[in-house]
Amino acid sequence: MIVLVTGATSGIGKAIAEIFAANKYDVIITGRRKERLDTLTKELTEKYAVKVLSLCFDVRDKQAVEQKLNGIPSDWKKINVLVNNAGLAVGLGAIQEGVVDDWERMIDTNIKGLLYVSRTIAPLMISNGEGHIINIGSIAGKETYANGNVYCATKHAVDSLSKAMRIDMVQHGIKVTAINPGMVETEFSLVRFKGDEERAKKVYQGITPLSPKDIAETVYWTASRPANVTINDIVIMPTAQASATVSVRK
Repeated sequence: MIVLVTGATSGIGKAIAEIFAANKYDVIITGRRKERLDTLTKELTEKYAVKVLSLCFDVRDKQAVEQKLNGIPSDWKKINVLVNNAGLAVGLGAIQEGVVDDWERMIDTNIKGLLYVSRTIAPLMISNGEGHIINIGSIAGKETYANGNVYCATKHAVDSLSKAMRIDMVQHGIKVTAINPGMVETEFSLVRFKGDEERAKKVYQGITPLSPKDIAETVYWTASRPANVTINDIVIMPTAQASATVSVRK
C-alpha cells in the first residue's frame, strides 16, 4: 500500500505520514523544505521499516508538480491514498485592506495546488482501478468569519471541489473524503501572522486545541474503512470549540 501526502514537512501532514508508515504503508512525502523532508525520510524508514520517496517541490508550481509526480518510478505509481494536505492562511484583515500577494498565495496553494496534484494522481488511480483522495479542508470551509474572507473562500472551494470530485470519481470506484478541522495547534497561526510568535500563541490560549495526531488518526480511520464504505465529509472540532467563532476559554 502506498500513500502520498502533500505538505508533509510539519504539523498535520507530518503526523499523517507517520500514522500511515506505522501501519506499514510505503510513503511519498512532498514539501518545500528539503531538510525537513530528509529528516522525516530518515525517521520513517528507521522507525517503521517502510520505503519512503521524498519529493521536494511547491504545489503552486504546476510544472514542478507534473514533473515530479509524473517522474516517480513505476513501482511507486500504484498510489492507494492521496492526502491533499498542503495549505495555509496568510494574513487576517478586512477585504478592503487585503494584501493581494497574500490572497494569491492562499489561492495558489489551497485551491490550485490541490487541483494540480489531483489532476496528476487521479488518472493513475483510475488506471489502477482503485484509490482514495482525502482533502484536508477546514471549518473555514463550512462557515465564514470576520477578516477571514479569502482564506474562507479557498476552503469553501475545497469543500465544493471535494463534493464534485466524489461525483466524478464514483464511476471509477475512487473514494473521496473531506476532513474539516477546527482549531489545530500547528504552524498555522505562525504562518498566518507571518512569524509573530506572541500573536500566534494567543490563538490557543485558554483552550485545548486539536493536535496534528488527532487529525492524522481521523484521516487514517477514513482510509481504513472497508471497500464498500466511503466517508464523504467530516467536521472535527476541539470539545471547547462549537463553531469557527464560538469557543470556551479558561
